Amino acid sequence: MSRGRVPLRHSLVTRLLVTSVLIAIAGIASTAWLAVRTATRAISQEQGRALADDKGVYDMLVQYAATHADWTGAPKLIQERAQKLGRRITLMTDDRAVIVDSGPGPSLHTARPSAVVDPLNLDLSLTGGSSRIDPRAVGPFRVPAADRAALLRVAQSDVACLRKSGLDGIIGNSPSGRPVVTARPPGIFDSGCAELDSFVTKSEEKALSALSRPVARCLKLDARVFELYVRPDFSTYVAKAAGDRRVPRPTAGYLSPVEAAVGPADASRVDQCVEKARRAILQPYVAPPALLFVTDPRSDPDPFTLSEENTVRIVAVTGAVLLATIVVTVLVGRRLVRPLRALTDSADRQMPAAVSTKDEIGRLARALNDSTDRRDRAEAQRRAMVSDVAHELRTPLTNIRSWLEAAQDDLAPTDAQLLTLLHEEAVLLQHIIDDLSDLSAADAGTLRIHPEPIYLRDVLTQVVDSHRGAANGVDVAIEVDGDPVVTADPVRLRQLVGNLLSNAIRHTPAGGTVTVGANATAITVRDTGVGIAPENLPRIFDRFWRADESRSRATGGSGLGLAIARKLADAHHFTITVESELGRGTLFTITFR
Repeated sequence: MSRGRVPLRHSLVTRLLVTSVLIAIAGIASTAWLAVRTATRAISQEQGRALADDKGVYDMLVQYAATHADWTGAPKLIQERAQKLGRRITLMTDDRAVIVDSGPGPSLHTARPSAVVDPLNLDLSLTGGSSRIDPRAVGPFRVPAADRAALLRVAQSDVACLRKSGLDGIIGNSPSGRPVVTARPPGIFDSGCAELDSFVTKSEEKALSALSRPVARCLKLDARVFELYVRPDFSTYVAKAAGDRRVPRPTAGYLSPVEAAVGPADASRVDQCVEKARRAILQPYVAPPALLFVTDPRSDPDPFTLSEENTVRIVAVTGAVLLATIVVTVLVGRRLVRPLRALTDSADRQMPAAVSTKDEIGRLARALNDSTDRRDRAEAQRRAMVSDVAHELRTPLTNIRSWLEAAQDDLAPTDAQLLTLLHEEAVLLQHIIDDLSDLSAADAGTLRIHPEPIYLRDVLTQVVDSHRGAANGVDVAIEVDGDPVVTADPVRLRQLVGNLLSNAIRHTPAGGTVTVGANATAITVRDTGVGIAPENLPRIFDRFWRADESRSRATGGSGLGLAIARKLADAHHFTITVESELGRGTLFTITFR
């Protein structure tokens, strides 16, 4: 079974997360849509009223600021308008110092202003015009009453000229007091009847001259070559220096004198320079800029109240989202629970579970299947081991009982030979019990070793010498390359090599050879015995397994020696391998990791 993590795309966590996110998105989107729809309607109504109020108040205050140098007379005007609208109107300086406040209310120090009241820099979104300077801000450009009669006569002359040409004209007044002639029908480009446009009074000439100088500086005109003049409508004209001081009109189809002087591409810069110069001149004649706040006077404003229709709509959408969430959750939950139920049924029936997914449930199914397989193998091994242990213990016990009963019945003499036989069977029983004890300790993890540096030659010499007496005609030799040193438990290492050596001697006929070799990396035990069939090699380290299917002790001991050898090698973190060929012998190799 794979021990790695489940890929993220197959994980149950991912599926649950995606499902939750989708449900949350659907719920949030539905709620947001409904809230936006409901709030938009209410806010639109509120904003429509607020915008109308703001525009009216803004126009009123801009008019006041354009015609007054300060806000001294504004409180009365603001109070009357606030009372009429039922709104709170507040004026503040740029640093949020209160100029005028129509009544108490929430703090506005962090609020966003409705508009900035500045007649020299109008809010075009509120005025709907194209000029940033309010035309009512006239300052020094106001025509004195003494000059208005002369201007009116010129205007009347222009109207008479228009009538002679078959046209008509209307005389109006500009905020500066200068009359304005409007030709009818409108759209007449040049009727030749516009003497008023070039007629400038003495007072106007003085103010316009003061305006032309900063404009010329802004345009960087060479005063030795050009002189710039500003008309009463604040259009400009450039003439040759020391030339005619009259202000002629431009001719259609030709570049204007200003364009001829500064270039067509810079014509917009002329307007900017004129506007900048006008602001500088008009600044002392208008009220300073102020922040305008038009708000609800209540301390706990409620932007809108949900109607019964909106309440029903919210409840309906919320119920639909809740129902969809329940349905999706049930469907996803059933799909997730179905394989868990299948696993439960498989566990109850002790049958392998079907694996059809690659997520955590699939891993759990594979783990349960592997656990079932291991349990079955462990149960089979337990039964085989109980049978083997019973068989191994039954034989010596049966022999001991038989000899003792024979001696009791005087069928066998109680001499030294009988005692020797009984002692041999008892030693065999003790050997089997010791082997089982070692295996049990190894299985339980309580097999203790005490490693220390040892010389392999000394250990192997002791093992070989102790087994030569029972070799029964088998030549036992030792071959050690150099004098290697290995870190191991000397007692357990002798037991390990001794088990391999006794097994080799047991399966080598008389006249054969068993050789124990060693070098710095491994220990080898090679024999010239009968060998092991290839199909039996994977089983030789199993407990109680013998190549001789008759289970005769004449060809082997208890069947636990090689199993114990494997456990001892594992305890030392050594590797033990076997190679064999029938009729030619077997090679066991213990490799130091």
